Amino acid sequence: MAAQPLRPVGERSMGSSREAARAPARSPAWASTQASTPGAALAVQRDSPESGLQKHYSNLCMEKSQKINPFILHILQEVDEEIKKGLAAGITLNIAGNNRLVPVERVTGEDFWILSKILKNCLYINGLDVGYNLLCDVGAYYAAKLLQKQLNLIYLNLMFNDIGPEGGELIAKVLHKNRTLKYLRMTGNKIENKGGMFFAAMLQINSSLEKLDLGDCDLEESTVHVGRMLKENHCLVALHMCKHDIKNSGIQQLCDALYLNSSLRYLDVSCNKITHDGMVYLADVLKSNTTLEVIDLSFNRIENAGANYLSETLTSHNRSLKALSVVSNNIEGEGLVALSQSMKTNLTFSHIYIWGNKFDEATCVAYSDLIQTGCLKPDNTDVEPFVVDGRVYLAEVSNGLKKHYYWTSTYGESYDHSSNAGFALVPVGQQP
Repeated sequence: MAAQPLRPVGERSMGSSREAARAPARSPAWASTQASTPGAALAVQRDSPESGLQKHYSNLCMEKSQKINPFILHILQEVDEEIKKGLAAGITLNIAGNNRLVPVERVTGEDFWILSKILKNCLYINGLDVGYNLLCDVGAYYAAKLLQKQLNLIYLNLMFNDIGPEGGELIAKVLHKNRTLKYLRMTGNKIENKGGMFFAAMLQINSSLEKLDLGDCDLEESTVHVGRMLKENHCLVALHMCKHDIKNSGIQQLCDALYLNSSLRYLDVSCNKITHDGMVYLADVLKSNTTLEVIDLSFNRIENAGANYLSETLTSHNRSLKALSVVSNNIEGEGLVALSQSMKTNLTFSHIYIWGNKFDEATCVAYSDLIQTGCLKPDNTDVEPFVVDGRVYLAEVSNGLKKHYYWTSTYGESYDHSSNAGFALVPVGQQP
């Protein structure tokens, strides 16, 4: 964990002799298990997390000559109030920078340095969401340090934090030994192929991480390394690979690995370049794979031929897949009707999302019949039938596998089952 090029803020403050003379010890006082004097013991008690995270954060910022971030202060105050009410077990600390309900000052790497010092001994916090902030590689360094020391953390969301290949390498390498984290979200950090290689290598060793989101990370055709990983890893439950520039050869490599993998339940390959030829491989592996429950093919181009391949397998062979999204795949009436017929004979196949394709009258009637007969529940699809002048049409409704992938609603349930069915069907760690 040397990572010298990053020059973490903690070490940087020790740069000159003048700064070194005034710099305090790097560990907070309450980290010590014993105090040498009664006065020191009182100091430990006064600065312990039980005395208030908000107070401890303010004191630590003052001690380290670091500017107080009012957003962090506000969130820690809310946590303190929960603790006073006796709600201290299993808290997820939400400091996401896209919060629209309170004023936000985005968290920087320097802010996270202070935050990590507070959190490393907070055993009642098992989830941390710092998505949409400005951590960069410096923040990734301290996130890696936190994963080394905070052994209760099962959920970590670092999405869209300007973390690059170096930061990705640090996070991946620390997970070689971590046995606690269940769900890591790196979405939108441009770790590129270099960083992705370290994650693929890590997953051949790590035996605890169950859900990994590497979507929109500037990885291209990473399926060779991911395929090798899936043959070795028997712990990963959910894998998100949207915007990986996956083509038909890539989906073939993934499918080859899925013949040997018996743990993966949720595969997200949305927003790639997969066509109907790639569906030959997926349809074939689904004939023997009894583990996959959710597949997201949204925003590819499988067309009617690809839909027909899947339909044939789901009708005659597979009885484990629960949910399929083929949103915006240039499928016309014939392919959509074929998928609807699968739901009549396959009782396990309960969720389907089809908006953004080409609906003809036969499609509208087929999905209307599915809903009216109870073969398809209204909450398990993204279309709703309506009738005008005796003709059936389909309207879009706000349901899907991951409607809140990039954002959260400002009212109501943020992660209700109908809008985020993938998370409900395959629950891992903190939700979503």
